[in-house]
Order: sequence, then structure tokens, then C-alpha cells
Amino acid sequence: MTFPKDASLIATSKPATLYNASHIEVLEGLEGVRRRPGMYIGGTDERALHHLVAELLDNAMDEVVAGHADRITLVIAADGSISVRDNGRGVPVDPLPRYPDRSALEVIFTTLHAGGKFHDKAYATAGGLNGVGASVVNALSLWTEVVVERDGYKWRQFFSRGKPASPLEQQESSRRHGTQVTFLPDPEIFPDPTFQVEQVVEMCRAKAYLNRGVIIRVKVEQSGEELAFHFPNGLEDFVRNTVSNEERVVPALFSGRVTDESSDDFFRMEWSMTWTLGESCRIFSYCNTIPTPLGGVHETGLRAAVVRALREYADAKHLLPKGVVLAIEDMLDGLFAVLSIFVSNPQFFGQTKEKLSNPGLSRRLEGVLKDHLDHWLYGHPEQATALLVSVVERAQQRINRKKVVGPINRKTATSRLTLPGKLTDCILTDGKSTELFIVEGDSAGGSAKQARNRHNQAILPLRGKILNVEQANLEKFEKNVEVQNLVTAIGTGCGAEFDLRKLRYGRVIIMTDADVDGAHIASLLLTFFYRFMPELIRHHHLFLAQPPLYRVTVGSESAYALDEAEKERMVEKIRKKRSQAKIEISRFKGLGEMDPHQLRDTTMNPATRRLLRVFVDDAQQTDDSFDRLMGKQPAQRYAFIQEKAPFAQNHLDI
Repeated sequence: MTFPKDASLIATSKPATLYNASHIEVLEGLEGVRRRPGMYIGGTDERALHHLVAELLDNAMDEVVAGHADRITLVIAADGSISVRDNGRGVPVDPLPRYPDRSALEVIFTTLHAGGKFHDKAYATAGGLNGVGASVVNALSLWTEVVVERDGYKWRQFFSRGKPASPLEQQESSRRHGTQVTFLPDPEIFPDPTFQVEQVVEMCRAKAYLNRGVIIRVKVEQSGEELAFHFPNGLEDFVRNTVSNEERVVPALFSGRVTDESSDDFFRMEWSMTWTLGESCRIFSYCNTIPTPLGGVHETGLRAAVVRALREYADAKHLLPKGVVLAIEDMLDGLFAVLSIFVSNPQFFGQTKEKLSNPGLSRRLEGVLKDHLDHWLYGHPEQATALLVSVVERAQQRINRKKVVGPINRKTATSRLTLPGKLTDCILTDGKSTELFIVEGDSAGGSAKQARNRHNQAILPLRGKILNVEQANLEKFEKNVEVQNLVTAIGTGCGAEFDLRKLRYGRVIIMTDADVDGAHIASLLLTFFYRFMPELIRHHHLFLAQPPLYRVTVGSESAYALDEAEKERMVEKIRKKRSQAKIEISRFKGLGEMDPHQLRDTTMNPATRRLLRVFVDDAQQTDDSFDRLMGKQPAQRYAFIQEKAPFAQNHLDI
């Protein structure tokens, strides 16, 4: 073989970097978890922090599902630690045959891939599959305490950063049984090791819905609040408590449970669903009590079963008008479903278990669910007909929408003639490097146009507050000029017509004033994007600009603060360094009041600005929040205001 003699391909004469056996590391114990926590819990942010709680809750729920426990207690302590206790069998404390000098408890909490869930002798189904949950929690905690009650005694052992800090001690006698794990996240791993009470509470509430026999109690030491969750009807309670009668197309719920032990693989499924007046399809899925926000094969099977059953029923009952063919979105839009399955050998993508991938499970689930849905439809003819009438109406609306000219491709020569008149477009056509700033009003739009980089930044001013799409019907939506301008400018279409490939800008940035009105407009825009363009959020294209509210000036130097708290910190820092300095503080009333260079430096220049990327952390909680705060029920907003009023003291924006 010969090589080209092109000088550019000849290796340089630089000496090779020294690389030998001394550079090879072997990480012992749980050190690998501490070095690379992202491999096990997805990062070190707030979401990853709460995943530690989820791991312990999953272990407790495995005891519940196996029939050995019916109570779980979670305590959020004032010192920032969390404890999870169940009344199950208790972690084994006898020596492990393979490690005769170590107890099973110590091995479980200090060794990866150690546990009782690799076979079906102790658990028919389980959420913790890889034997890493307890050990990962231990590895990423400043300290961990494990208390076990079993075999007539109480046992206790302490750990620190994944290593035993005390031997396993047999303490007083006890007639109780169960396991309690208490841990304090390590601040060396987590920049902000503070648990969000509402997020932990919602996690516990969801677990209680998933097993109708369990009682889950949550205690918050700092506030003295105590909550208890017990739902005798399981997932049906979840749907009834989330979707009111007024929101449903038909009053009855389609719910059921199936257990199949005929094959080698254990299979159990529980579901509850209804159709709402809304436009979005919302499916909350779980496998072995673990939420799967990214879906997977079980959600695929559910969708396929619904589509097949409704289509066949419509054909059998001759409910389709001439020329109308049902599309998948016609039958799935408005669907609100909760699906929980239990299988003996679930396969997830990654340790965070956000998506299920068992081959063959989709077809199995589809067959079971379709049979039951067929029986439900034929057994409730009046409600089935009402449901199909609603589906047909959606199909007719979709057909009518297609008659409207679709989104414009900005690369065509005539595209600028049909784009919204107030859109100031950018020069570049490369979607990856371009940005669209959505601003409120012509005043802010004027400043933004002067501040922008005309090569890759486009500006679209909106007139006042846009339509609240959570409350508006389809007719109002289609006639709203501001919404249609927004859809046209972005280029993807919306709802069922959305096509991410036609996205005209790599980043869509909501840039509103840093006050109450600005926050309201941002909320309306977020509602629109979440309901009609969720793929923008899912693929990380939607952002919130962070304009400053204050300017702090000392002499000829100025700095900018996002809010009151940052302003106070800034002033305090200046006074410590220059106690005699004269500090001038000015408050911006809006973006239009800022000079173009100020707006550019603080909010639009990638080198100096601050952007928040919009993402969905908890789909169920996000759906509930939009429905509660932006929906048609003012009583829910009033209740929210009353609930949060104590936290709003001294935060009025007047």
C-alpha cells in the first residue's frame, strides 16, 4: 500500500505525548459514579437530584407491588435530607455467601449491580433492575443512614460518600419490619442540593395512583405539613381528578385491568382514558411504577389499539360522511390516557428509564387493549357514537384547514412578499444559526431591530397579549392575526400540520419585559408553543430571554441586575469594596425604554446575554399547570392565588 506524498498529509515532527501504564486508572467501589454521575442519573441538575428520591421510592414500591408492603413514608427534613421508609420485608442483613465478611445490606449499598431483582425469586416484577439505585444514591450523598427492621431486631449502618462509615449494628429488638433510607445529597456533586417540595409531593402522589392499595405519607419538617395519598380506584381516580366532566367528550371513562400469567413472562396492565375537548394527545405511561416520559413500545401499542378500534367501529356503524377518511391525529387528538404496565423483564433506554423498548410488547399490548376497547364501544353505543361524532368533526376541521395555504419556505425568492408585514427578517437562510426574537409591541420591536445582528437575528413584534389558546376554540384560533403571523414566521405549521423540517430559525426566543405584563405575555406564548408546537420544546429550539430589570451605576461604570435580589447583592458587593461610592439605581419599565446598545449587550448578544432554554421536566405536572392556570376554570386559578398568596409578600410589581 502506498500513501500520497502531499506535504499536508505528512505527520509533523512533534514528539509523541508520553502514554504508558502509569496513566491507566482503575476506579474502585463507587468512585466511578462520583466521577461520572451523568451516566447514572443523567447529570447533576435539579432533575438529576430528584432522581435520587425516585430510585428509593421505586425500591419501596417494588415491595408494595410484590405484596409485602402497603405503606410508605417520606420525610423531607429541615436539614435538607430525605428519608424513605416502607413496611416491607427489610433489606437482608445476613452475610452474603460470596462475601462472608460483609452483610448483604452493605454490599447492596456499596456495590454496583448488587440486588435481588436479576431473577424472579424475590420479585415477579420490579422497577429497580440493574442493582445500582441504592448504591448510586449512597455514592452521591454526603451521608446515608440505613435502618432495617426484620427478624425481631432493628439494624443500622451509616455510609459517607459511598463508603461504610460504621459497621452494621444490631440494636434493640423490634416487632416491626421494613427499610428506612435517609440521605443528604453531596454539595460537591450537586450545585444546588435543595429538594423542591412540590416536585417530591407530586412524585409520591403519582406512585399512589399506580397502586390502589398503597398509602403514601409525606411529611415536611420545615413547614409542619403532612400529606397522605391513597386512591382506591387507582388510575381511574387519576383521570377523574385531572379531567373534569365538563372537559370530556363523553362522561364515562374507559378503564380496565388485565393480568396474563399464561406465558413465561409475567404481564399486567392497567389503564384509564377519556377524550377531552382539547387539541393535544396526553398519555402518561409507567412501567413497573416507573414513569416513562419519553414513551416507548407500550405507548405505541396503546395508540395503535385506539386507532384500529375507533376506525373499525366507525366503518361498522357507517358513521363516516362521504369523502371523510379518518387520520391518526383525528382519533388521538383530545385523548387523555394513563397506562401502567408490569412486566418481569423490562428493557429501558439508560439508567434513568425514560423510555421502554421491550421487543414484541407493543403488539401484545395492542391486541389486549383493542379487544377491551371493542367491548367497551359496543357495550356503550350512545357514548361510542358521541365519541365518533367528535372524531369526525376533528377530521372535517382538518380537511378544511388543508385548504389554507401552508407555511412559506423563506428560501424562495417570493417568500418575503407573504411573510408577516411586521417581521424584520435576517439575511442568512441557514436555520441552525438564525434566531427569531418575539417581542411585545412596536416600541420594543424598534429597539430590538436596532440592537440585532441583521445577519442572523430576526424580529417579530406582537400587538399586546396574544390569544390564550388554552381557552379559545378552533375558530378563534384560526382567525387570530397575531397567532397566524407567529405560525407563518416560524414556518413549521402547527398542531397536526407541524413539520420540524420547515423550521426557519434555529432558535425561537421569547423576549418580553421583565415585569408582570411581560411574564403574562411569556406565559401565553409558552401555552401556545406547548399545545401547538411541542416539538420545538422537545428539540430544544425554544428559549426565554432574560432582560435586566435594574441598572446599577457607579461613576462611569454600569452593571445590570435581572431582579431585586440580584440588585441587592450587587449593591452590597459594591459597598463592601467602595463604601463611599455613590450608587445610582435605575429601573427599566420595558425593553422599549432601553437604548439599542443596552438591549444588545444585556439581552441579545450571545457573548453577554443570558438565555433560558425551555424544556419539559415532568409532563404530567406541566399539563396540570397549564390546565389549572390558563384553562377555562377560573376557580382553579383563584385557588392557586389563595394558595400562593403567602409567598407573594413584598413582590408586587407596581
